[in-house]
Amino acid sequence: MQEMVIYGVSFDLVGKQPIVLLKTADGNKFLPIWIGHPEAAAILMKLQGASTPRPMTHDLVTDMLGQLDAQVVRITVTELKENTFYASITVQQDGSEIDIDSRPSDAIALAVRAEAPIFAADDVIEESAIEFEGEEVNEEEIVSEFKQFLEHVTPDEFAEAEAEDEEES
Repeated sequence: MQEMVIYGVSFDLVGKQPIVLLKTADGNKFLPIWIGHPEAAAILMKLQGASTPRPMTHDLVTDMLGQLDAQVVRITVTELKENTFYASITVQQDGSEIDIDSRPSDAIALAVRAEAPIFAADDVIEESAIEFEGEEVNEEEIVSEFKQFLEHVTPDEFAEAEAEDEEES
């Protein structure tokens, strides 16, 4: 399992679908995860420090956890199955931890509110991450290469690549 940081939220240039881009905390691997528009807005709002007059869903869940004296201690992108990412939210209460199944987008939206670390399973990174070579990462170069990647990739290609990997095994 590797710690990840949110590198940014962008849009698939073909389908205009939002993508959250996670980056390995100690490397140059980037994990693009297609998400919904409401979840992208929830992540961006918190990252940009925006607030709403009334709590949005992710704020409400965070507030409820706080009232229950529980906290999100980490989220983990656990697997990629049939072109769909899965995640879990680890919540701690009274010294014990429970893992709750979640969509990655909701888990990330909660993590930014709880300031909880984000992790991804090694096999998810191995299967789906994009690695940029070189010791020093040039942010403009990464953004440019990622935009080129987005212009030509579709979510279906991840399913095709997974099927090819299974055939090779």
